[in-house]
Amino acid sequence: MSIISLPLSRFEVMEHVGQYVDKMLDRFLRPVELNWQPADFLPDASSPVFFEQVKELQERAKSLAYDFWAVLIGDMITEEALPTYESWIMAAKGIDQMDAENPWVRWTRAWTAEENRHGDLLNKYLYLSGRVDMKQVEASTQYLIREGFSIGTGNDPYRNFIYTSFQELATYTSHQRVAELALQHDNPHLAEMCQTIAQDEYRHAYAYMAFIERVIEADPNEALVAFEDMMRKKIVMPAHYLREMGVKIGDTFKHFSDAAQRLGVYTAEDYVQILDILLEKWKIEHLTGLNEKGEKARDYVLTLPNRLNRIASRLKIDQLEYRFKWIR
Repeated sequence: MSIISLPLSRFEVMEHVGQYVDKMLDRFLRPVELNWQPADFLPDASSPVFFEQVKELQERAKSLAYDFWAVLIGDMITEEALPTYESWIMAAKGIDQMDAENPWVRWTRAWTAEENRHGDLLNKYLYLSGRVDMKQVEASTQYLIREGFSIGTGNDPYRNFIYTSFQELATYTSHQRVAELALQHDNPHLAEMCQTIAQDEYRHAYAYMAFIERVIEADPNEALVAFEDMMRKKIVMPAHYLREMGVKIGDTFKHFSDAAQRLGVYTAEDYVQILDILLEKWKIEHLTGLNEKGEKARDYVLTLPNRLNRIASRLKIDQLEYRFKWIR
């Protein structure tokens, strides 16, 4: 991971925004006692009707398309690589993971705890479905955690939280669309699982957007420069190093992305729509009193959606269905 040299003001801003983090914990995260758990959605192995429930789950799974399984598995592996994401956030300047009283540490741990349930739930569903070669899936998960990711944020908290704002919205979109497809294929139970995960991702996205709102209030020029930098690099998905056994890093991710595009689960148009949401949420068009760097950065991100829409309209999606090692 590259190290970005940060001005002292970054620490001051993080300390300032940190004053609001505990309030955001209550607003955007749920108490453990009131939260859902994977067991709420899965057959109970101690129940006398356990095997009947599993049989029904497997019967309903048979109607789901090949690309659907590729996307669901890729989403699950992305969720299971949570250790990478937690350690990445904890490495940001202004977050001292050894300080239990640091509000950013409290947030990151609580966010991680909520996110951890997503991979657990999907993993168990895939195992019970009978449609998946779990050893291949588990190997891909191990690869992804081992390889990590390279997303261009370094240790800069501004870039980190701009990335998470975008990425959590992208993850929400993917899980929500998968839920809609499951419902269309007469699988309301799986639809409920994916929609419940999507709702978590939506809350988390708005938390990270709220963090950046506060950053923009305190340090608008540097926040805009960070935003411009992330959009010039392009927001890459956290699973861009995804691979199967015997396959090069990145190849499996491309096939996974193609499947998501074919299904309409996450598309180039969605990328632009998420950017539009961030521009509106952070009121970028209405920022005033910027310095020259801030003005240039603002102009770049405001004109970017139109350019990206033109590119998206010319993109061709690979229609060749790749044979994943994950799927039986």
